[in-house]
Amino acid sequence: MEHRIQADTRMSSSARGVWFVAMGAALWGIGPLFRVWVMESMTSTQIVLIEHLMLALYAIPVLWMHRKELRNCTWRHVLALLFLSWGGSVIATIMFTEAFAHGDANGVLLLQKLQPVFAIILARLLLKETLPRRFSLLLILAIIGTYLLTFGWSLPIGHYNEVIGFSSLLALGAAFLWGGSTVMGRLLLDKMEYETVTSLRFLMALPLLIVLTSWESPSWNFATSEWGTLSFYIFLQALLPGLVSLLLYYRGLSTTKASYATLAELSFPLVGMMMNWFVFHQAVTAAQISGFVLIWIALYMVSRQN
Repeated sequence: MEHRIQADTRMSSSARGVWFVAMGAALWGIGPLFRVWVMESMTSTQIVLIEHLMLALYAIPVLWMHRKELRNCTWRHVLALLFLSWGGSVIATIMFTEAFAHGDANGVLLLQKLQPVFAIILARLLLKETLPRRFSLLLILAIIGTYLLTFGWSLPIGHYNEVIGFSSLLALGAAFLWGGSTVMGRLLLDKMEYETVTSLRFLMALPLLIVLTSWESPSWNFATSEWGTLSFYIFLQALLPGLVSLLLYYRGLSTTKASYATLAELSFPLVGMMMNWFVFHQAVTAAQISGFVLIWIALYMVSRQN
């Protein structure tokens, strides 16, 4: 009887974990709402650097309180942290942005949809995760739903040349780094609390961001009247799609398989679609609604299976 109660408790915790991941990823979808108001005055690197400096005010005291968790870290954990903070937070974002700048936007978006596939393969190789029989069907269902959200009923490309080239490599690299970051986060959560992983992700990205911003040499000459407004919007970006989202995300990931979590992350494009509808007044099509339904069916079934 006691073993049955413990098993039921673990299953309930795992099911909640999927929805924590989904809630955290959903907050990423509101990021453009704050970024669009500051992109005219700052570069992306400047914005991300200021966000991380703000987040350091949270991360430093939390990391000090959890410093005992760092004592037995191995090189495997250090490499996972570098992959997570440098690869997932900084390099992947730059690669994805550059892919848009040098290639066909639809081709880039199409290749980015391979992110869950990379996460599932890496979870199998590095974490030895096993998947239930019907998981592949849920993966296909979720990918179809994401496709419909992005492209509708139409084909995204007119010719194969639109997805072959340097921009494709950049898009695939970003998808690999983002998918791998889910796996690395899950690996670290076997060793550390989710608050510690969140803090380390923010702090370890700072040195690379400082170097990149210095290399970019952007202008910091803003009117005094602009600083208050810019700082407020960046603070909201750092707080909601940054701190709160990752705390929820890693809280859920601590009890969820990485392969399941990568599907729960598809709440991100769902919220992005709703933001376009409510805030930017873009019409929602029947295809997008169909994609919305398919993704939520997949999320519900994943939470049940997990």
